[in-house]
Amino acid sequence: MLSRIAESLFWIGRYVERAEDTARILDVTTQLILEEGRTEEETTCRTLLSIMGVDAPAGARVDTALVMEQLAYDTNSPVSIAAALGAARESARRARETLSVPMWEALNTTYRAIPTGHFRALRPPATFHWVRDRASLINGHASATMTRDEGWQFFVLGRSIERADMTARLVATASLATGSGTSWITTLRACGAYDAFLRTYKGLETERGAAEFLLLDRLFPRSVVHSLNRADMCLEALENGQRAGFQNDAQRLLGRTRAELEYRSLSDVVADLPTEMERLQRTCAEATDSISRRFFAGSEATTWHGVRS
Repeated sequence: MLSRIAESLFWIGRYVERAEDTARILDVTTQLILEEGRTEEETTCRTLLSIMGVDAPAGARVDTALVMEQLAYDTNSPVSIAAALGAARESARRARETLSVPMWEALNTTYRAIPTGHFRALRPPATFHWVRDRASLINGHASATMTRDEGWQFFVLGRSIERADMTARLVATASLATGSGTSWITTLRACGAYDAFLRTYKGLETERGAAEFLLLDRLFPRSVVHSLNRADMCLEALENGQRAGFQNDAQRLLGRTRAELEYRSLSDVVADLPTEMERLQRTCAEATDSISRRFFAGSEATTWHGVRS
């Protein structure tokens, strides 16, 4: 497969997932502010901007409106939903000859809502629902119409790495509201995990159980461990089942991080979740760099903010 096509498919997977999960994170935060009277809006919004790698404007009041502008509507903000959807469409345009008609139409139609003003005209929570519905449509068409060849592996690889990164950000967001059971319940709902969590834990709602489910559950598709496992499977398929060792540093990085999560005690992991989640985000960034060096001739010049070096 041409490295240009492989790179485009990898980033389509990442950008679509990024847009969806940014909507999920915003959904969590706005619900917390609305539902909990004691939640300080400015402090919560500043924390969210920090987690997403955005510096708050000096001297300006940081409120929900500013956060929505920076993380949802502003096409010039590299971490916004609008920017991610625009970049996904541009990547799709580069790989147009390899995409099915339904997948291209879903991506293109989704993007068209941004320059026409339809996306900005939406208001929470309709904004978040629309983004999640469009992402589901794009992923559904990809699943139904893409051959399970190298292109599919790159698409799922990008989506899986982004999902691990963004679930880590959701967990970090919830952990910063320590002592608030509502924050974890809201986070589980935003991940689409609440019903599965209740069935798994027999209706017992605890912060520790929620963190364990989102980080370590091997069967839930949005957990960190499941996402890392899926990324490893894609890399193994792309390396054609190498018999010994790892030629790709990304496999080593992701495998080591997954093992550290699974084999350490949960108490150690949750003792300082924000720090642990930042380490995971850094691993995802380093794995992406490794994948780019090994498989892609060029670079889409994409920087995912939020990981402090």
